[in-house]
Amino acid sequence: MSGVANTLEIGDRIDSYRIDAPVSRSRIASVYRATDFRDGRTVALKVPDPDLETDPLLLERFRRAASIGEKLHHNGVMRVYSEIERSRVYMVMEWCDGRTLRQLIDEGKITPERAIQISVGILDALQYLHDNGVVHRALTPESIMVEDHNMIKVIDFGLASDAASRRITYTNLSGELGTVDYISPEQVSGKRGDSRSDIYAMGVILYEMATGKLPFTGSSPLEMMKARLTEPPIPPSVASPSISPRLQEVIYRAIETDAKNRYARAHDFAHDLLHLDKVGVASRPELRGWKRRNMKLPRTIFLFLLLLLVPVVILVAMILLQHGK
Repeated sequence: MSGVANTLEIGDRIDSYRIDAPVSRSRIASVYRATDFRDGRTVALKVPDPDLETDPLLLERFRRAASIGEKLHHNGVMRVYSEIERSRVYMVMEWCDGRTLRQLIDEGKITPERAIQISVGILDALQYLHDNGVVHRALTPESIMVEDHNMIKVIDFGLASDAASRRITYTNLSGELGTVDYISPEQVSGKRGDSRSDIYAMGVILYEMATGKLPFTGSSPLEMMKARLTEPPIPPSVASPSISPRLQEVIYRAIETDAKNRYARAHDFAHDLLHLDKVGVASRPELRGWKRRNMKLPRTIFLFLLLLLVPVVILVAMILLQHGK
């Protein structure tokens, strides 16, 4: 089977499936749109990368993701139909129409109202996953499909195995365990993360949908990770004046640095989004801290300019004194 993921082309067959088009490729797997000859339905085939086949741990994760994915049945979660082991190992998944949330964000046309609607759908799917022992741990706009009427599908997800082992696995079309933009402070600190890490990632995604920006910036991934541990986020209402104080408060509650201060459940997060009129706005130290930090910058610039003018003033004074003589 070595080299299969690299050599599949349009028209090739894997058992009863015909490859129709490549969809994505990562260091972990390649995904193809395919047709099932038995009933004509369109599916997505996920085929492990050749390197995965020689790594027992990664291959075990791939198989476990497939076997547990078959047990998940929710309209907001991509279905995994089966794991087939005949001529080769691969995963058969539901085909999702629509576009990724990343594509919508990049277009810059998501209003706060639409951002809330999409978020509520994602949070409903997350609550289902959490209730079934599944923690995503790598939620990003790339892992969410948005279909007609803002219906969503979580298309990549981390999976918990049986309760006895308490192991958490992750499989993802992008092949990465999240990105520095969305991983939680506890994950940055080296902890595995739990359902509250998903809440944090969803808070960052909501922030980005509503503002078109990210709450933390940095010139490198390391600086960005450090910022979420040491610096307050840029207030959503500063990033976009269209953000109301109540929506800002909800976002703050989702991206608290300390996990115990975040929403405990995805449904609690969704409830506040659906009832913004009942959300109390707190006097937040991170908001005050951000304002103080940024008020210092103009003062520093002003003092710097004054220092630059001192030699000029002295020079002018000396010239005037010379002329006075």
